[in-house]
Amino acid sequence: MAGKRSYDDPCGVARALQLVGERWALLVVRELLLGPKRFTDLSRGLPGMSQNVLSQRLRELEEAGIVRRRRLGPPASTGGYELTERGAELEPVLVALGRWGSRAPLGTPGELSVDALILALKTTFDPAAAGELRASVGLWLGPDRFHTTIGDRRFAVTRSEAAADAVLHTDAKTLRGLVFGGNPIDDGVRVDGDRSVAARFVRCFPRPTPVV
Repeated sequence: MAGKRSYDDPCGVARALQLVGERWALLVVRELLLGPKRFTDLSRGLPGMSQNVLSQRLRELEEAGIVRRRRLGPPASTGGYELTERGAELEPVLVALGRWGSRAPLGTPGELSVDALILALKTTFDPAAAGELRASVGLWLGPDRFHTTIGDRRFAVTRSEAAADAVLHTDAKTLRGLVFGGNPIDDGVRVDGDRSVAARFVRCFPRPTPVV
């Protein structure tokens, strides 16, 4: 982290910000929460970030022991990035920050990356809305496949194509409108399996009330 200015403050918050407080740093971590990615995939999930800045943030996060390089494949073996164990410890921080930030007024509307949308599901999951529901739901968003479970009023998600009670085939924009916009489940979504489970699932993530 040579060249970065220090806060000169021994508080743990200041020390954390020294490592992940640069612009875009936590969003890079967000894109890696659900598994390793190639540089091009990271860039696609952060379209407002230049590739030069992405390279710089990855280098800084590597130096801080938050991100590391790894070999990815098949079909083509290529380099990629993943969170270290220390980096993965930031997940509850990002979930809490996302929950807090989701109540801020929405500025200029933009599209969520697939991983940002999955994090939004984590931050808005409502145990009361889930009630006694126990089910697994697959979210197949183009090439991105996720397996989610709801049970004991808890929500979990992994990047997987595991069998589920229902599978929603759609894209991130349509799923966002379905979950947070109240759009009909038949609007741009194909459901395999138990449609009643799918209908219950999409109502477990109420949009937070903005704080003005």
